[in-house]
Amino acid sequence: MNEHDNPYAQPSYGQGGYSVGSNMGAGPASAPATAHERGGDKVFDVSSQNFMSEVLEASKSVPVIVDFWAPWCGPCKQLGPIIEKVVNEAAGAVRLAKMDIDQHPDIAGQMGIQSIPAVVAFIDGRPADAFMGAKPEAQIRAFVEKVMKAKPTAQAQTAADLLEQANALFGDGDFGGAAELFSQILSQDPGNLAALAVLGQCYVAVGEVDHARNLLESLPQEQRDDSAMAGLVKTLELKDAAEDLGDVEPLAAAVSDNPKDHQARFDYALALNARGMREEAADQLLEIVHADRKWKDDGARAQLLEFFEAWGNADEATVAGRRRLSSILFS
Repeated sequence: MNEHDNPYAQPSYGQGGYSVGSNMGAGPASAPATAHERGGDKVFDVSSQNFMSEVLEASKSVPVIVDFWAPWCGPCKQLGPIIEKVVNEAAGAVRLAKMDIDQHPDIAGQMGIQSIPAVVAFIDGRPADAFMGAKPEAQIRAFVEKVMKAKPTAQAQTAADLLEQANALFGDGDFGGAAELFSQILSQDPGNLAALAVLGQCYVAVGEVDHARNLLESLPQEQRDDSAMAGLVKTLELKDAAEDLGDVEPLAAAVSDNPKDHQARFDYALALNARGMREEAADQLLEIVHADRKWKDDGARAQLLEFFEAWGNADEATVAGRRRLSSILFS
């Protein structure tokens, strides 16, 4: 921090902005810019649910600046476009998270922020610098450049490198090797949700589903609800749904006997996924989507999207499945 260990509660930070909890100067709220309009993944909205993964954890690899704002705050509307422009020009060397305190007041409250706009830079999972109120572009640019020069610690960089290696091993099917690296990361950083989530997926992949459940249930509810854990949560839900379906062979036979039996094909897809046969599971649901989009209110496509969420966007089955789904929907 600049001059104080905890600058957020200092009254001087109220200068140039509005007190949190008031709507002074409120006028018609303009709609916030989308992530695409702001600059893709360099500028994005953040919530209380994903603050840990998208800000604290992410700041161990690249600095993350958080802009605490509200739609009724005039100085916020002045500051927002300028800081977004400066961050976009940094070309990925720093990221900007936008947090609407009307929608997500708890993080600002925990940090003792009393007025907005409030801008806080996070590095290595901790607040590193801050300013309050609207500032001229030159001062904002100087702030961002200062943040960009601050590098994550060696330990944080090592954790990021290990996480990348572990994810690569998981993608290659080396679940034992991946689990060892995730455990190494967690020994340094027990709260690393990204590592915890994929470690749970490793347990599922080798058939130790109870270990994955225990891992998830050991976390506080707010961490279970974090977006980093969404894939693991969905995987376990799909496992539960497949348990009552029994063996794959009778389901495969039912589909073979009557290719138009969409329910049998749907159940077959769930059973295949539960056994790790992702591409085959996607194929069955895609067959239903191709044959009858209206079946159970587009239920096959909805289930396929749940598969993608559980598998992760980078998974080969997800990439191939999304490509085929788009081809079917827009042909």
